[in-house]
Amino acid sequence: MPTQLKYDTSFAKNTNLALIVEGGEVAQLPELQPEEQQYVQQQAEQEAKLISLNRYTHRVYVVVAPEAKTESLRKEAIRQAGHTLLKQLRSDKAEHITLQDKTGTGASLYLAEGIYLSNYTYIKHKTKDTKPGPLQSITLADAQVTEQQVQELAHVLEAVVQTRDLVNEPHSHQSATQFSEQLVELGEEAGFKTEVLDELQLQSLKMGGLLAVNQGSEEPATFTIMEWKPQNAKNTKPYVLVGKGVVYDTGGLSLKPTPNSMDFMKSDMAGAAAVAGILYAVAKNKLPLHVIGLVPATDNRPGGQAVAPGDVITMFNGMTVEVMNTDAEGRLILADALSFAKKYNPELVLDFATLTGSAMRAIGKEASVAMGTASEETMNALKKAGEEVHERLVEFPLWDEYKKQIESDVADLKNLGGADAGAITAGKFLEVFTSYTWVHFDIAGTAYLQSEDSYRGKMGTGTCVRLVYNYLSALAR
Repeated sequence: MPTQLKYDTSFAKNTNLALIVEGGEVAQLPELQPEEQQYVQQQAEQEAKLISLNRYTHRVYVVVAPEAKTESLRKEAIRQAGHTLLKQLRSDKAEHITLQDKTGTGASLYLAEGIYLSNYTYIKHKTKDTKPGPLQSITLADAQVTEQQVQELAHVLEAVVQTRDLVNEPHSHQSATQFSEQLVELGEEAGFKTEVLDELQLQSLKMGGLLAVNQGSEEPATFTIMEWKPQNAKNTKPYVLVGKGVVYDTGGLSLKPTPNSMDFMKSDMAGAAAVAGILYAVAKNKLPLHVIGLVPATDNRPGGQAVAPGDVITMFNGMTVEVMNTDAEGRLILADALSFAKKYNPELVLDFATLTGSAMRAIGKEASVAMGTASEETMNALKKAGEEVHERLVEFPLWDEYKKQIESDVADLKNLGGADAGAITAGKFLEVFTSYTWVHFDIAGTAYLQSEDSYRGKMGTGTCVRLVYNYLSALAR
């Protein structure tokens, strides 16, 4: 069972309690006894940020709110304080914790977020140590927050966990067909509709990019359409989300090296998982917006029929592409999905993909790369939503000069540019298949981490779920 996040201002006196305080107010807590106040004050003067008091029947934790340059950085520091607190809770084998914010800023929401996401574990395939951590519930008992806020946050964090589970699932248990079945199950749980197109339907539609990548595989490709369309939707044109669903990427005939590359390629569907997670959060919280998710899914293998470097394929929109490198496959399946998105006459299309090592080398794991044709207002709103949840965006240019790198001698374009600006030329390739307002997110550096990073954890992070949910919820308001 995942950790419960709930709201309840009436809690028992012997409940484990975490108090969030400003640095100068640690000696003014009526919840503490005089000798406890003195101890906490001494610890705070020594710059302790987490102070634990053992009352034997329960514990009281004092979390000193960190200082930060901006409000968004302050919220992030409190989330990270939640990660620190979770380690102490595990050490103390605490099963329940109640949070109270003494700063008057609603900080308990961010502390809860850090605790909840830090408490995530992926133990599905373990035969030993199969029990999750001891923490079962996080209760917010604040006048500064509402039950509705807590419920909304709970659904968003559930969506992040669902996304992480999808990313962490090994390919041995997640073919394209199995992945699509999991998306159908998520739709049934959250309340959005799903439709899965099979190989015959993809052939009928002439989705040449997706079918070409799938040629070397013994498993068929799928194309999943997810839709949340409430009766009170505020938008007449839908917001369309597109996710790269390469469930395992060997690189095809342009085979990847194994160490620190192919061995983590179960995560190459993190963009598709993010789309599913966003739909899950939107539907669970019943946002009054019409939102559609498109997920082309396949693995990429060097089988006997595999597409080869130098081959020319015809895409869904009729354009021809010279395949220069079969490891630049994500853009091929995304291009078909982006062309397909046109039929919905969308208000805005966002695509998500672990697309290029170039993006990761440029900015590391600290942010995702974004680029597109959306207005400055839209890009700023997305950046602001990212700052709020510390899933920051760095915008790269899409200048026309970059298009020269993907010009082909034998086809309309080729799927690989030069050695420089690889993330941008990949984006420039995708742009060709858009005829609407569009933003591309390259999440190669943020979607899957090989070492723990605070509450983002290790392995799948669920990146972009909180960011895009915040953006959409702001539009709904």
